[in-house]
Amino acid sequence: MPGVRRILLLACLAMLVGCAPGYMLPGPTVTTATLESRELVTADGLRLPMRVWTPETQPRAVVLALHGFNDYSAAFEMPARHWAGHGVATYAYDQRGFGDAPNRGFWAGAEAYARDAATALRLVRSRHPDAPIFLLGESMGGAIAMVTMTGQSVPAVDGVILVAPAVWGRTTMGFTKRWALSLVSTTMPWLTLSGGGLGFRPSDNETMLRDFSRDPRVIKDTRADTIRGLVDLMDAALAAASRFRTRALVLYGEKDQIVPKAPTALMLSRLPGAADRQRVALYPEGWHMLLRDLQAETVWNDVLAWIGDPLTPLPSGADRAARRRLQEQATS
Repeated sequence: MPGVRRILLLACLAMLVGCAPGYMLPGPTVTTATLESRELVTADGLRLPMRVWTPETQPRAVVLALHGFNDYSAAFEMPARHWAGHGVATYAYDQRGFGDAPNRGFWAGAEAYARDAATALRLVRSRHPDAPIFLLGESMGGAIAMVTMTGQSVPAVDGVILVAPAVWGRTTMGFTKRWALSLVSTTMPWLTLSGGGLGFRPSDNETMLRDFSRDPRVIKDTRADTIRGLVDLMDAALAAASRFRTRALVLYGEKDQIVPKAPTALMLSRLPGAADRQRVALYPEGWHMLLRDLQAETVWNDVLAWIGDPLTPLPSGADRAARRRLQEQATS
């Protein structure tokens, strides 16, 4: 096993120079957080690029969308345009270390991401005081949404939409994965890793995936300590499930190869809300990128329906016995 021996040798050499995770944590408060036309300005002075899709008339509802790992705000271009055509505005910003945001490639910490989301929610609500406000998180963004809504100061929202939330925490990983992550992220935090060649397929939309792979704003090679930060976040999100009482719509695809079924089912089993308050939808043809898959319009319309009336069954029927079906698949 020459590959394993090489990793161990590099790890031993790295330990000699005393490496540590190189997170870019928030700085001190230097200004008042504001929402500008194309930027979210944070209290520590960072300018996070923002995209906004608005309907031609006053929005009947507003969505603040949090993108996934190594992605950025343009991830919501397709659904946001569709929602805008139905009277719903969407705000999305490049989170710290991603897209065109400062400190590209460096992890900022779960607390920082949750604080930014809470700040953005407050500012968006101030801009649209008469419209219901919804927080949407895709993958990593879903984990951030869960942490945001279970903190000490929970922001006011009318509902949360979790799209394939990243809840694959350490307790649901095998020993080998946990050991390798700890070893590499502690001894070689600067090492960059790529998911290429692993064979995981995030979507069935090949045209979108080609554009995604060519997009220079999408991070292709990830620092080991940033991966560790993501796993820390997923730990926190899974732990937060039992305290997550906000009205929510949880969306998951049966063909998801990125976030496994078992941790997703575990997270759902811990949610304390009633089934009609925390609705689950399971899509047989859905992959991880549910909002960009070939059947994405079905998901977009389910989100619109739920925003309009959270108590009405989804038009696609994806919420019928979804929890039970997912639990059966996770244990089979």
